[in-house]
Amino acid sequence: MPKGKFSTGEHELVVKRSRAGLGLFAFSPIKKGSCVVEYTGRVLSEEETHTNKSKYLFAISDKKMIDGRARSNRARYINHSCRPNCEIETWGGRAFIMAKRAIKPGEELSYNYGKEYFEAHIRPMGCRCNKCSPIGK
Repeated sequence: MPKGKFSTGEHELVVKRSRAGLGLFAFSPIKKGSCVVEYTGRVLSEEETHTNKSKYLFAISDKKMIDGRARSNRARYINHSCRPNCEIETWGGRAFIMAKRAIKPGEELSYNYGKEYFEAHIRPMGCRCNKCSPIGK
Protein backbone atom coordinates (compact mmCIF):
# COMPACT_ATOMS: atom_id res chain seq x y z
CA MET A 1 0.00 0.00 0.00
CA PRO A 2 1.33 3.46 -0.81
CA LYS A 3 2.52 5.71 1.97
CA GLY A 4 2.23 9.43 2.47
CA LYS A 5 0.36 11.47 -0.12
CA PHE A 6 -1.20 8.42 -1.82
CA SER A 7 -2.41 6.63 1.31
CA THR A 8 -6.21 6.50 1.09
CA GLY A 9 -6.76 6.88 4.83
CA GLU A 10 -10.02 5.93 6.44
CA HIS A 11 -12.59 8.06 4.63
CA GLU A 12 -16.14 6.85 5.08
CA LEU A 13 -17.67 6.64 1.60
CA VAL A 14 -21.20 5.56 0.65
CA VAL A 15 -22.65 4.52 -2.72
CA LYS A 16 -26.17 5.85 -3.21
CA ARG A 17 -28.52 7.39 -5.80
CA SER A 18 -27.41 10.59 -7.44
CA ARG A 19 -28.58 12.79 -10.31
CA ALA A 20 -26.53 10.70 -12.77
CA GLY A 21 -27.45 7.22 -11.42
CA LEU A 22 -25.37 5.83 -8.59
CA GLY A 23 -22.71 8.04 -7.06
CA LEU A 24 -20.05 7.93 -4.35
CA PHE A 25 -20.65 10.27 -1.41
CA ALA A 26 -18.51 11.39 1.52
CA PHE A 27 -19.93 10.20 4.83
CA SER A 28 -17.17 11.93 6.80
CA PRO A 29 -15.21 15.14 6.13
CA ILE A 30 -12.33 14.91 3.63
CA LYS A 31 -9.46 17.40 3.78
CA LYS A 32 -8.17 19.23 0.72
CA GLY A 33 -5.27 17.29 -0.82
CA SER A 34 -6.29 13.99 0.77
CA CYS A 35 -6.17 10.76 -1.19
CA VAL A 36 -9.82 9.69 -1.20
CA VAL A 37 -9.78 6.33 -2.97
CA GLU A 38 -7.79 4.36 -5.54
CA TYR A 39 -9.28 3.52 -8.97
CA THR A 40 -8.68 -0.22 -9.22
CA GLY A 41 -9.33 -2.87 -11.81
CA ARG A 42 -7.97 -5.62 -13.99
CA VAL A 43 -5.02 -4.66 -16.20
CA LEU A 44 -5.94 -5.25 -19.84
CA SER A 45 -3.76 -6.77 -22.51
CA GLU A 46 -2.92 -4.57 -25.51
CA GLU A 47 -5.54 -6.40 -27.61
CA GLU A 48 -8.23 -6.03 -24.91
CA THR A 49 -7.47 -2.31 -24.69
CA HIS A 50 -8.66 -1.91 -28.28
CA THR A 51 -11.63 -4.31 -28.14
CA ASN A 52 -13.07 -3.86 -24.62
CA LYS A 53 -16.40 -1.98 -24.61
CA SER A 54 -16.49 -1.24 -20.86
CA LYS A 55 -17.35 2.33 -19.83
CA TYR A 56 -15.04 1.91 -16.82
CA LEU A 57 -11.73 1.86 -18.71
CA PHE A 58 -9.02 4.00 -17.17
CA ALA A 59 -5.75 4.78 -18.94
CA ILE A 60 -2.93 4.81 -16.40
CA SER A 61 -0.34 5.45 -19.11
CA ASP A 62 0.12 4.97 -22.86
CA LYS A 63 0.84 1.29 -22.18
CA LYS A 64 -1.40 0.48 -19.22
CA MET A 65 -5.21 0.38 -19.21
CA ILE A 66 -7.37 -0.97 -16.40
CA ASP A 67 -11.00 -2.04 -16.48
CA GLY A 68 -12.62 -0.78 -13.28
CA ARG A 69 -16.05 -2.30 -13.83
CA ALA A 70 -15.86 -4.63 -10.79
CA ARG A 71 -18.22 -3.42 -8.05
CA SER A 72 -15.37 -3.78 -5.56
CA ASN A 73 -13.82 -0.70 -7.24
CA ARG A 74 -15.64 1.99 -5.25
CA ALA A 75 -14.06 4.71 -7.40
CA ARG A 76 -16.16 3.51 -10.37
CA TYR A 77 -19.15 5.20 -8.73
CA ILE A 78 -17.57 8.67 -8.85
CA ASN A 79 -19.45 10.68 -11.45
CA HIS A 80 -18.22 13.30 -13.91
CA SER A 81 -18.51 16.99 -13.12
CA CYS A 82 -17.53 20.06 -15.09
CA ARG A 83 -16.76 21.64 -11.67
CA PRO A 84 -15.31 18.66 -9.74
CA ASN A 85 -14.26 18.40 -6.10
CA CYS A 86 -11.64 15.71 -6.88
CA GLU A 87 -8.92 15.11 -9.45
CA ILE A 88 -6.88 12.14 -10.64
CA GLU A 89 -3.21 11.64 -9.91
CA THR A 90 -1.27 8.67 -11.21
CA TRP A 91 1.74 7.34 -9.37
CA GLY A 92 3.59 4.05 -9.61
CA GLY A 93 1.29 2.73 -12.34
CA ARG A 94 -1.83 3.35 -10.23
CA ALA A 95 -4.63 5.96 -10.24
CA PHE A 96 -5.70 7.84 -7.14
CA ILE A 97 -8.62 10.21 -6.62
CA MET A 98 -7.48 13.26 -4.66
CA ALA A 99 -9.61 15.95 -2.98
CA LYS A 100 -9.19 19.30 -4.81
CA ARG A 101 -10.83 21.07 -1.88
CA ALA A 102 -12.34 20.23 1.51
CA ILE A 103 -15.36 17.96 1.06
CA LYS A 104 -18.22 17.96 3.56
CA PRO A 105 -20.18 14.90 4.71
CA GLY A 106 -23.07 14.27 2.30
CA GLU A 107 -21.29 15.72 -0.76
CA GLU A 108 -21.08 13.63 -3.90
CA LEU A 109 -17.53 13.00 -5.12
CA SER A 110 -16.77 13.99 -8.71
CA TYR A 111 -13.92 14.48 -11.15
CA ASN A 112 -13.69 15.63 -14.74
CA TYR A 113 -13.59 12.54 -16.97
CA GLY A 114 -11.72 14.37 -19.72
CA LYS A 115 -12.67 15.67 -23.15
CA GLU A 116 -12.46 12.34 -25.02
CA TYR A 117 -14.79 10.48 -22.62
CA PHE A 118 -17.09 13.50 -22.32
CA GLU A 119 -17.49 13.79 -26.10
CA ALA A 120 -18.08 10.05 -26.58
CA HIS A 121 -20.35 9.24 -23.63
CA ILE A 122 -21.68 12.30 -21.79
CA ARG A 123 -22.36 15.04 -24.36
CA PRO A 124 -24.75 12.88 -26.44
CA MET A 125 -26.94 12.29 -23.35
CA GLY A 126 -26.46 15.76 -21.87
CA CYS A 127 -24.27 16.51 -18.87
CA ARG A 128 -26.11 16.02 -15.57
CA CYS A 129 -23.49 17.45 -13.23
CA ASN A 130 -24.43 20.18 -10.70
CA LYS A 131 -22.78 22.89 -12.81
CA CYS A 132 -24.65 21.97 -16.00
CA SER A 133 -28.04 20.99 -14.60
CA PRO A 134 -28.54 22.55 -11.17
CA ILE A 135 -31.68 21.70 -9.21
CA GLY A 136 -34.57 23.82 -10.34
CA LYS A 137 -33.15 24.49 -13.81
